[in-house]
Amino acid sequence: MNLPNKLTLLRILLVPVFLVCMYCNFSWHFTIALILYAVASITDALDGKIARKYNLITTFGKFADPLADKILVLAAFAALADTTAYSFPVNGIVITIIAAREFMVSGLRLVTAEKGVVVAAGIWGKLKTAFTMMAIAMMLVWLAAWECFSNGSDAWFAAGGVMNIVFQILVWISVLLTIISGGIYLKGYWKYIDMK
Repeated sequence: MNLPNKLTLLRILLVPVFLVCMYCNFSWHFTIALILYAVASITDALDGKIARKYNLITTFGKFADPLADKILVLAAFAALADTTAYSFPVNGIVITIIAAREFMVSGLRLVTAEKGVVVAAGIWGKLKTAFTMMAIAMMLVWLAAWECFSNGSDAWFAAGGVMNIVFQILVWISVLLTIISGGIYLKGYWKYIDMK
């Protein structure tokens, strides 16, 4: 197994550990979850670059890399929606839209692959991924900061109100980019869907 595939596999294996840190209440659990998410995100940036630079692209990588991204993002959004430590603007609607887009694009890739066509990641898809991962990272940073420094002070609660507005904007921009990129993929590859 080459290095990019090992990085992809590491990202997948980090997800359950990340979830344990998000759901189990122990000292610094949100801070550790943030670190795990950061490591997973770095592997996402590295595996593709290394694979392309050193011509290490494999069938496993083509399958597992986007799958690992989807698992990480959906797991993080689900954990943030469930957290009782802070009320984030993440809910079933957000998760459903993101999951539906990911399933749709994966389905398109399967359909077009049968016809020898590769669905390449477009600028809108890359923008969606980058923005979504940044939004998740910012919410995790806030949880970690809250855990480390807040001590229940009034100033932190006031800042929390402002941050909640910021998080709402970030989450709904992510959703909008998800819808736009999904629509662009669907429009671009609709001709390969046999409706007969």
